[in-house]
Amino acid sequence: MTTERSGAEETARASSLGADWTVGPDGVRSRRAARVILLDDAGRALLVRGHDADQPERSWWFTVGGGIDGDETAAEAAVREVREETGIVLEPAQLVGPVLTRVGIFDFFKETCRQDEVFYAAVVPHVDGPDRTGWTDDERELLDELAWLSADELRAQPLEYFPTALPDVLDQLARGWDGAVRHLGTEHD
Repeated sequence: MTTERSGAEETARASSLGADWTVGPDGVRSRRAARVILLDDAGRALLVRGHDADQPERSWWFTVGGGIDGDETAAEAAVREVREETGIVLEPAQLVGPVLTRVGIFDFFKETCRQDEVFYAAVVPHVDGPDRTGWTDDERELLDELAWLSADELRAQPLEYFPTALPDVLDQLARGWDGAVRHLGTEHD
């Protein structure tokens, strides 16, 4: 016997993703997110390598960031995520941009997810061994490392990275942001 769930029941169904992911009319869990491209003086970006618990053999590189909580602005969420994931303390005024937007669609915890992302940039001093004490239990389980990578190093290494335009964006930001927001549209990660 098949039963249909109401929208409220679907929204309330259990998920490993967390309460900030809501089920949209199309049945896909979605959230808004803020990300930061952290650059050192040499133009290298501090990136995160992580994996899905359901696909531990697959890992990829991505920028620091995460979900926007409640009434936070995207800039407030961005600086909070930088502090939590790296220990680097920024103020919203130190952010440049937004420099990039995209909608990322990906599978995570055996669910299809949609994340509406806004990306900022910030130049920070190079920090060896960024602080991971702000990581949640899930982040400790799913995030493998933080590393400073140039655009060329990112292109040369064998793992996937997201967004797919990230090396080109790093090249542009290393020369200085031109003031234009790049809209990447929808990407399937």
